[in-house]
Amino acid sequence: MDTLINIDNGGTLTDICVWDGEQFTFTKTLTTPHDLSECLFVGIEKASAARYGAADLEKLLHEARHIRYSTTQGTNALVQRRGPMIGILTSIPGLRDAMRATDAEADLFDGLVADRVETIDDAADAASVEYEVVQLVNRLTTQGAARVVVACETPEREHRLREVLLRKFPRHLLGSIPLIYSWDLAGDRTTPRRVWSCVVNAFLHPTMERFLYGAERRLKEYRVANPLLVYRNDGASSRVAKSIALKTYSSGPRGGLEGTAALTRVYGLTHTLMMDIGGTTTDVGVVEGDRVAVEPRGTIRGVPISYPMSGVHSKGVGGSSVISVVDGKIAVGPRSVGAAPGPACFGFGGRDATITDANLLLGVLDANTYLDGTFVLDPERSRAVVTETVADPLGISLDEALVRMEAAYTAAVADSFAHLVREDSTVAAFGGAGPMSATGAARLAGVRRVLIPRTAAVFSALGISFSDVGKTYEVHVPEPTTEATAATYASLVARAERDMYQEGYELAECRARWELVVESEDGEPVRQREYAVGDAVDEPGFALSLRLTVSAPLGQPTLPPDSVLEATPAAVAGKRMVRTSGDVVDEVPVHVLDDLTPGATGQGPALIEGPFFTARVLPGWTFRVTASGDLLLDDTL
Repeated sequence: MDTLINIDNGGTLTDICVWDGEQFTFTKTLTTPHDLSECLFVGIEKASAARYGAADLEKLLHEARHIRYSTTQGTNALVQRRGPMIGILTSIPGLRDAMRATDAEADLFDGLVADRVETIDDAADAASVEYEVVQLVNRLTTQGAARVVVACETPEREHRLREVLLRKFPRHLLGSIPLIYSWDLAGDRTTPRRVWSCVVNAFLHPTMERFLYGAERRLKEYRVANPLLVYRNDGASSRVAKSIALKTYSSGPRGGLEGTAALTRVYGLTHTLMMDIGGTTTDVGVVEGDRVAVEPRGTIRGVPISYPMSGVHSKGVGGSSVISVVDGKIAVGPRSVGAAPGPACFGFGGRDATITDANLLLGVLDANTYLDGTFVLDPERSRAVVTETVADPLGISLDEALVRMEAAYTAAVADSFAHLVREDSTVAAFGGAGPMSATGAARLAGVRRVLIPRTAAVFSALGISFSDVGKTYEVHVPEPTTEATAATYASLVARAERDMYQEGYELAECRARWELVVESEDGEPVRQREYAVGDAVDEPGFALSLRLTVSAPLGQPTLPPDSVLEATPAAVAGKRMVRTSGDVVDEVPVHVLDDLTPGATGQGPALIEGPFFTARVLPGWTFRVTASGDLLLDDTL
């Protein structure tokens, strides 16, 4: 019962990584957007076949202590604006303008909320408030709002509206509407940030709720007693019922960051840029030394939220991103074909060109080895779609179109992290599409070293292995005094005891870290320090929050250290014809990573077939296989 199943669900492919306390077993499967629980169980069954030699889904499920799950569905939903319309009922004057203060905020606000904002005078007499609140909620729903965020200046004012709304729109009636109260979700006194947190959470909630509870129901059919855990963007996991949708956003990339941090300890890297390319997005984050860079108040799509977040930024560039011609130029993303219909070469009816189609026709991908040979690609479909949607509109040959598509895609990937590059930066490239573009994007961005883990294709799922079951609370302290802080401490202990008990742990068994966050008048963190109950607190002129992080440790893997090995020439498994320009095709050696011994070295141009991925090594790059079977590449130009 020490086995842990880690799953990272992407827009195109779903990754499964099983840790049994000694070694990893991993696989990939196509995401099934019509029913996300289907690909989860198909993936676990494939992992059981890889682990036991024959598929035995029930055996693996019953061996598992926990199933930990992350998803990019929230990230993809915001990128592509797929979700419910949100309304805001507020008593705060000027809230709409305050939430549209920047271009990024205005863009997301117009996409999620638009004109669905109504203002109420919550200081009026009770009869007026009761009449007005019904009229305004009905107006919001008539305008299309499927969920309504209620935002007032203080928790007390929100509580007054809550009593009216529960009476006028009781939850047992079909006419009820989901209502989200801003002070319930975040005790952040900075109003726009607090309300933005609620808006994004309300937008993500339906998708996450339907899938996660559907997956739990299927697990119960197999009589699985241990709960499904949701991996969160703060690096910890919790039960479905104890999670909020907002914290699932960018949770997969946080797994990638935790795995990257583990690799930096192995290879002694000082500044590592995570480049995780999936089907829909390129996710970028930073690891300083071996610590994940975390923003004290995070942002999502350029919009401020109330919670700390790792500084992961997503760009709509992935292996299934649509490549099209716009105003006579090649454009990449952000629209994605996902897994259904998928790239044209998948044969599911896709009519848009993607980099997967281009790489197949360029010769970078082999039609018969995609997903380790479990899925055969169709180059003729790719040829027809690229000709129709890119080559013909530009008036150029198919071969020239392919080269330009690759150049545009590589430039878009490089642009996603170029602003973060330092002289000592290393790009850690993973995701199903990351290794194909790593050397090209790194060179454009000025990075001279690339690390591709052997587990690159499922690396975010592997990174979840470094998480515990945990909670983080942050509560505003009413007054910046010793007494008020101690009272807040006691209330947080009671919450943590209840929540961790529901997770299956006594608080006394858990690790706890207390921090006192000192904020300026505009709500920005000024400093933070460790806190113990009874500590003297004297912070006149500042606002205080008390933050508690509590965790129950799970078993985590230990990665072996790197070592100096005797260099040997990398064995060549075959040759592949790869187009490098409109009229030039080169014969390129192909290496199979699992057939290479540690210490094997080579140089570009080359292709390296890893488990469920293809790495492209451009001319001027050298590579070596490390003791762990990872790839370290250096640019010698």
